[in-house]
Amino acid sequence: MRVLLPLTLLFSSLSMAEEPITAVPLYTESELIGLINKNAHLARVKADDCQLVQDIEARANKMALPSYQFLYGDMLAYAVCVDRNVELGVYYMRQAAQQGLGAALEQLGRYYDVGQLVQQDKAMAVTYLREASAQGNLKAQMRLVNLFNQGYGSPRDYEDAYRWLFHSMVADKATHKKVESLLAKLAEKMPDSVVARARLPM
Repeated sequence: MRVLLPLTLLFSSLSMAEEPITAVPLYTESELIGLINKNAHLARVKADDCQLVQDIEARANKMALPSYQFLYGDMLAYAVCVDRNVELGVYYMRQAAQQGLGAALEQLGRYYDVGQLVQQDKAMAVTYLREASAQGNLKAQMRLVNLFNQGYGSPRDYEDAYRWLFHSMVADKATHKKVESLLAKLAEKMPDSVVARARLPM
């Protein structure tokens, strides 16, 4: 009994010291889109100790939810909680973009612009960025206008690009100055009447 008593106390104290394992709840669509827009989606998956990988994959693959396709694509591209597979990662990003997810459209446009994960292709960058810009994605709008200012894209798209960026809401002063500079350069490529029309209330 003298041997058993200390062992019993030891095991009971160990079991009391163990923290209960709690399941991490799956992200809602709106929550995940919010994380994506803040570029905090991969950090969240890591913070959740990679517990949701199978659920994320199922929602990306079987349910074809665009926000989960984008998340899973990023996880594959950057080896977050899964083995790295850039080709499959970009495939899922494209699937999300084809369903109209603004963040996926903007990211693919940026990747094609700079040649990250894919071969640099300015025409493809313009295609993706134009779609994201039409949805009000400020980062896409700024990058699209910058590409137009560099001579890429079609002059037929200048008016739309100017209108989207001109009517965007920008709180940050530094960003606001960048927007003004981008718009001023694009205006130089457009007739005054077209610029005036693009400035009309939407």
